[in-house]
Amino acid sequence: MTLTAADIALLVGAGVLAGITSTVAGLASLVSYPALLATGLPPLAANVTNTTALLFVAVGAAAGSRPELAGQTDRVARFAAMALAGGAVGAVLLLTLPERTFERAVPVLIAGAAVLLWAQPRILARRAEAPAEGGPAVLAAVFGTGIYLGYFGAGGGVALLAVLAVAIPEPLARVNAIKNVSSGFANLVAAAGFAVFGPVRWAAVAPLAVGLLIGGAVGPLIVRRLPGDILRVLIGLAALGLAASLAWDAYT
Repeated sequence: MTLTAADIALLVGAGVLAGITSTVAGLASLVSYPALLATGLPPLAANVTNTTALLFVAVGAAAGSRPELAGQTDRVARFAAMALAGGAVGAVLLLTLPERTFERAVPVLIAGAAVLLWAQPRILARRAEAPAEGGPAVLAAVFGTGIYLGYFGAGGGVALLAVLAVAIPEPLARVNAIKNVSSGFANLVAAAGFAVFGPVRWAAVAPLAVGLLIGGAVGPLIVRRLPGDILRVLIGLAALGLAASLAWDAYT
């Protein structure tokens, strides 16, 4: 594919915003995926290209979250392994199911991500009722979220954060750092499969990755000061608008 200068600027800018959004709300794909669609990519190609580029937001976020990751090596390894396994399953599902199935599923997935985002504070408020963080229920939930991250991913970050936050008795910033690394591993294995078997558009990966790396690095600094409630509402509304638009295209 050939990108114009405007396309490149759009993808870099969307990548920066998506990287920041990822650290605040776990919804990078709700910014980066529409940007890829705007360059003319079909839904499946946009999704696999997006997943591949999202590796860079994980790298940037991990670098920016080093203080929060300190002393959590065992936790990170445990949850990242489960997310990676789930991501592999999700990638296989995406590559084997008919593309029309994906196009019809996307609006539902995005709308669900918006609802989950709005429910996030209530979910996080239930931390006093947390199950054992290394128990089978938590690990199964992380695995299931990994499947979703490998298949589509929009809202997967906030779903993973919600699962981890109700299980890990740590400040939310430290839990969010684990989420960033774990979701990165889910994207890693999915991207590896897509690079070999999927229609990745590498010309679009490069500018989007630059923006994601920057946004992922500065996001942990911003999230400590930014009022997340307002951003949560705005992102959720944008997600519902996108879901409605894609549903119109898919079902009419």
